[in-house]
Amino acid sequence: MDSWWPISVPEIKGVHSQARRLGQVEAMARDAIALFLDVSPKSFGVHVEPELSEEVVDARLARAELIKAQQRADEATKRALRKLLAANLSVREAADLVGVSPGRVSQLVPSRKTAGPAKTAPKRASRGKKASSAAAPRQPAGV
Repeated sequence: MDSWWPISVPEIKGVHSQARRLGQVEAMARDAIALFLDVSPKSFGVHVEPELSEEVVDARLARAELIKAQQRADEATKRALRKLLAANLSVREAADLVGVSPGRVSQLVPSRKTAGPAKTAPKRASRGKKASSAAAPRQPAGV
């Protein structure tokens, strides 16, 4: 595709140029203005405002709406997860109910602390005695 970006400077009648790439428009406009006014290209500001087709405008609006919808969904998800976790559901259960991964739960509700077993130092055997690897049977609570 051998297309160019036409450049017009509405504030200065007769200043026109073109650029091969959108990223080159500002520099080309700046050079055209500087030549026309006989000033340094760094002595003024340039604001590039591309003329967008209706399809591009629609796509940009749809993407902006999508971002807002994602933000609303994230906030609703955070509220739901906080409530589920406060009701003592596991992270996995809360994730399944809300439809996100457990990792996403940790991202959205990072202050959730996991209660794990208490860590205790292993018992050391006295000298000359072997430590037993068999644990005493547990009795149910209240028996």
